[in-house]
Amino acid sequence: MSSREAQKLADEADLDLVNISPKAKPPVCKLMDYGKYRFEQNKRQKEAKKNQKVITLKEMRLSATIDKHDMEVKAKNVKKFLEAGDKVKISIRFRGRQLSHTDQGRQVMALFLEMLGDVATVEKNAKMEGRSMFMILSPKAQ
Repeated sequence: MSSREAQKLADEADLDLVNISPKAKPPVCKLMDYGKYRFEQNKRQKEAKKNQKVITLKEMRLSATIDKHDMEVKAKNVKKFLEAGDKVKISIRFRGRQLSHTDQGRQVMALFLEMLGDVATVEKNAKMEGRSMFMILSPKAQ
């Protein structure tokens, strides 16, 4: 059907001629109310955006020489983050001579993970990057 005939049909039906697929041979067009079509498209996009879950990455800094009570307090805070559905980056920064004792940092990470065992899974294991050691935890699937 020629474009003139299609436009004539659209005018008679009081609708719009909308080009759906311009790259197809021949181009695909549809008779519709364009305002209603745009409204429906926007409505679908808003609904899809509303249903998306935004995951944020929170960070908790520890030290290689952290005390037991301090670690418990930080574990409690991290537990809140994980229960809210956020991922958590645990980091330990080594200063001065501490850099030669990275095994202490690994022990702290292991102990911290043990405290959070019921709510967290390790997404990325402890890894040294420069003077810091990082580990990423994500919430356990229910």
